[in-house]
Amino acid sequence: MKVDGRLYRTIWLNADGWGVDIIDQRWLPHEFRIVTLRSVGEAATAIRDMWVRGAPLIGATAAYGLALAMREDPSDAALAAAGDKLAATRPTAINLRWALDAVRKRLAPLAPHARAAVACAEAKRIADEDVEINRAIGRNGLKLLRRLAEGKKPGEPINILTHCNAGWLATVDYGTATAPIYLAMEDGLSVHVYVDETRPRNQGASLTAWELTHHGAPHTLIVDNAGGHLMQHGLIDMVIVGSDRTTANGDVCNKIGTYLKALAARDNAVPFYVALPSPTIDWTVRDGVKEIPIEERDADEVNFVQGRGDDGAITRVRIAPEGGRAANPAFDVTPARLVSGLITERGVAEASPQGLKALFPERV
Repeated sequence: MKVDGRLYRTIWLNADGWGVDIIDQRWLPHEFRIVTLRSVGEAATAIRDMWVRGAPLIGATAAYGLALAMREDPSDAALAAAGDKLAATRPTAINLRWALDAVRKRLAPLAPHARAAVACAEAKRIADEDVEINRAIGRNGLKLLRRLAEGKKPGEPINILTHCNAGWLATVDYGTATAPIYLAMEDGLSVHVYVDETRPRNQGASLTAWELTHHGAPHTLIVDNAGGHLMQHGLIDMVIVGSDRTTANGDVCNKIGTYLKALAARDNAVPFYVALPSPTIDWTVRDGVKEIPIEERDADEVNFVQGRGDDGAITRVRIAPEGGRAANPAFDVTPARLVSGLITERGVAEASPQGLKALFPERV
């Protein structure tokens, strides 16, 4: 996608052929910074501390992290240690484990001296594949938006509600939930996006709104609790969110607050769709509420917010009283019964074992 007229991905090999460049998302929307990762430790920090975030991008970063590790030490012990280090950074997003397994499977039978080059090539393949998957998700989601457009008056926009950031900043390019929106704009459809701020890290306000602004997509930022109100008044035509892990049963684990949006959508007969690449599907899990581990992040993310002050400096301020307790579950699970459909690279599936089996017969 474009930033001030220049095309970017979220991760790419540095021109020196060694380091890995990423957009450091901690500083958005106020500053656009690119940093270079040069070790598996730095890759692990980038994932854990959310320099990068979003399940597909986490997976791509982990793959490049293994490549960095193999350049330093291509031994079996180093491969195992690097995989363990990266796997421990974020427990909920399944793409992390998927990407690590793919690279380790490719490297395991190789002689150590051959591993660094192959690991780098495999990481690039995973990143390139993510771009193609997301564009395919966009094409399949576009069909849904075209149907909605048929019921609109000339020039009247399709109003879409998003939660968290499932845009190109959460992937290598295009995004998942935003891919249909970007392709709809290319197709000449009139779209408008209501963007949830998404507390506590405000990915909607700081990331989704930023990328929509730079891409020229009409949007309105709203507080998290406004979505139900807008649905009650007929202002939302469709909800599209992403997924960090989807079960074989069609349950969807996504950023905290997604479940509440699904409940409001069901109560107001608003279609609730989830856009996800197939590597996000965990075929080993069926009951999302009982089986998916929910990451509990630092309470400081709740107690403090980051922003730009009147003096222009980026600063962090406390919004809660000192001495109190704060809980910070990072994700929740939306049961399959509340999901209108799963938008994948192979088509739109019913959120059920049967629906997924129809699109992915080789996996179920």
